[in-house]
Amino acid sequence: MAPKLTSLDHLVLTVRNIEQTTDFYTEVLGMTAEEFYPSDGSRRTALKFGKQKINLHLAGAEFEPKAQAPVSGSADLCFLSDVPLPEWEAYLTASGIPIEDGSVARNGATGPIQSLYIRDPDGNLIEISNKV
Repeated sequence: MAPKLTSLDHLVLTVRNIEQTTDFYTEVLGMTAEEFYPSDGSRRTALKFGKQKINLHLAGAEFEPKAQAPVSGSADLCFLSDVPLPEWEAYLTASGIPIEDGSVARNGATGPIQSLYIRDPDGNLIEISNKV
């Protein structure tokens, strides 16, 4: 029998501009930026939320090892929130962030969710969802 995984620790986003991406995820989505220094001595940026993080790689200067074909704007990420979607919608609208779609019913990893969609500065699709 194959061993089993327990959770997602982090994922990597390849982005065109780390500062612009960091500003979006911290100011719009409330994540926390953190610089860290792995054993190779490089300086990296991560976006933390809950018990997870998103490591940022600059397009064309990705850290090794990396995805086989890293490209900015190719991600489709779904984030859960306890804040009701109407509050998100009002906040995003007031912040000038276009809403692509929503509120729409979807199926999440653990059951039904209600979602709305926006895009980050690289064009990645960001789904903000409430469990139903």
